[in-house]
Amino acid sequence: METCLQCQYHPVFKAFLAGSFSGTFSTILFQPLDLVKTRLQNPSQHVVAATVNGRIQPGMITIFVNIIRQEHIAGLWRGMVPSIARCVPGVGLYFSSLHWLKSKMGKSRQDLGALEAITLGVVARSMSGIALIPITVIKTRYESGVYKYNSLTGALKAIYKAEGFRGLSCGLGPTLARDAPFSGLYLMFYTQTKQAIPKEYLQSPASASVVHFSCGIIAGIAASLATNPADVLKTKMQLYPDKFPNAFSAAMYVHQTYGVRGYFKGAVPRMLRRTLMAAMAWTVFEEITRSIGLK
Repeated sequence: METCLQCQYHPVFKAFLAGSFSGTFSTILFQPLDLVKTRLQNPSQHVVAATVNGRIQPGMITIFVNIIRQEHIAGLWRGMVPSIARCVPGVGLYFSSLHWLKSKMGKSRQDLGALEAITLGVVARSMSGIALIPITVIKTRYESGVYKYNSLTGALKAIYKAEGFRGLSCGLGPTLARDAPFSGLYLMFYTQTKQAIPKEYLQSPASASVVHFSCGIIAGIAASLATNPADVLKTKMQLYPDKFPNAFSAAMYVHQTYGVRGYFKGAVPRMLRRTLMAAMAWTVFEEITRSIGLK
């Protein structure tokens, strides 16, 4: 059966399937954290919180409580459809692009140097990020609570009618500035951490999954903190394209309104989500690729 599967499908397609499958469960599981992150970065909406110097300063727990109070438990999964529409094929495209790029270079993850890992991660994520930017815009708007769309296709039509192609691609620069370096840094930290671990632990079925997940956690924390400022700018541009037509205007607003701390709004839920989601996706991907003979 396994031999038949190896012969039947192209390795890049198998990498896409493995990546999509690994992204599905983690996307559903960690959607509430992404929702809270978006609300933290847009604190004027649906928030009852104490003010500091006249500014709303909601916390992560406050956001959770307010969402449950106003939208019930199901409200924590607001934006689930665009999240799946973006993350599942996005993870698949990322892993398949990564596999294709590595094969062109004649490399495996075990052979990647730090600079090679960063470059491959950046290129692979940029390819999937550009392809899925319209879904990213809709996902952010769904989660914010500012926009009221009835469906994914309805949102696409509404944005295109009101804002044209520019609306469907707003925030592309900060999105790539967030996702591409994240993926590059993540892959570098992930591969370098794995290379530092004795091979017998990676080859043992009993410890391999734990090792992969642990490496993913370490890589995710470092990469998330480094790219959070770009995530804040991306959210502002996609929610208010008329007010923030470019990243510079969004950066100036954040700095003048919140100071340097403003660039790290939503850092905790984003770090938790991105770290756990990436670690889980890589762990599942490693196990699937091993079972179908892709490694």
